[in-house]
Amino acid sequence: MISSEADTRWVRIGSDDDFAEDEPTRRSLGGLDIAVFRVDGKLYALDDHCSHGDASLSDGWVEGNCVECPLHQARFNLLTGEAETGPAVDPVRSYKLRTDGTDVFVEI
Repeated sequence: MISSEADTRWVRIGSDDDFAEDEPTRRSLGGLDIAVFRVDGKLYALDDHCSHGDASLSDGWVEGNCVECPLHQARFNLLTGEAETGPAVDPVRSYKLRTDGTDVFVEI
């Protein structure tokens, strides 16, 4: 079960080598879907659901510091989750990641 926002915790989502460069990966954690991105060797995590429509951002395209939604081409900043282009106007949640050795953890 996922903790409430007031009770955050770090959850292991995989090994460092599970996340390939420029190939988004989805991780499901008790009903919470997270898209993980590796760009220039750095990992980022966003809520996997586009804020504009029913689409998975892990099925999108990474360009620079953004992911493009495969449904309506809205672009979201990988650092902040902010919608950078329409038709989306609302951000998606971004998540903090950390590594411990080769293990990757997300803060939820």
